[in-house]
Amino acid sequence: PTPSSPPSVSPSPSAPPPVVLRLPGPVPSAGSGRFAHDDRTGPVLGRAGTVQRYRVAVESGSGEDAGEFARLVQVALTGPGSWVDSGRLRLRQVPGQADAHFTVYLATARTAGRMCAQGGVDIRIDGRPYTSCRAPGKVIINLDRWRLSVPHFVSAKVPLSVYRTYVVNHEVGHQLGHRHERCPGKGRPAPVMMQQTLFLNGCVANPWPYLDGRRYAGPPL
Repeated sequence: PTPSSPPSVSPSPSAPPPVVLRLPGPVPSAGSGRFAHDDRTGPVLGRAGTVQRYRVAVESGSGEDAGEFARLVQVALTGPGSWVDSGRLRLRQVPGQADAHFTVYLATARTAGRMCAQGGVDIRIDGRPYTSCRAPGKVIINLDRWRLSVPHFVSAKVPLSVYRTYVVNHEVGHQLGHRHERCPGKGRPAPVMMQQTLFLNGCVANPWPYLDGRRYAGPPL
């Protein structure tokens, strides 16, 4: 007798992972005020143009890892769709002690508020440090926004990863000399230099300065 073949079992389709809109759990409102740098040297991002060097640092006591934050910053700045798509700019992460054009900080709300105020930027809403900012040589990302996104993104089911990419490209855009822009029309992508943390004004969330290989911008504010 020939042995019978085992019955074939079709794998059941696995459910897609849930979309993360915000992270659970409390967010530290204050840290030590000291920063740990990611000391790796990253690849050169972009095809051509001047190389701007940046460092990455995370506040001690924030509960975040400098290496993981650096990885996500690199994802945002790599694109496709980031500032390096201009063909006139390249970016590269350098270690904490190296000479750099700017540093990307992840800071608790209280520290971010203080650092931004020292750079002449008030990030408070209803008296509390709310947004992120750019100060001279510093791109300062507010830990509250990094972990929680913003209510209108959450209600629109915009993934936290999209908000994170947006906030990095928005504040780095300020570092590169770009100013705020307005929504170009209802239902259209929001320009990355629009203050999407505060409102969308009929636009659709968009984390990229370049769309389909072309610079995408709105009317100046």
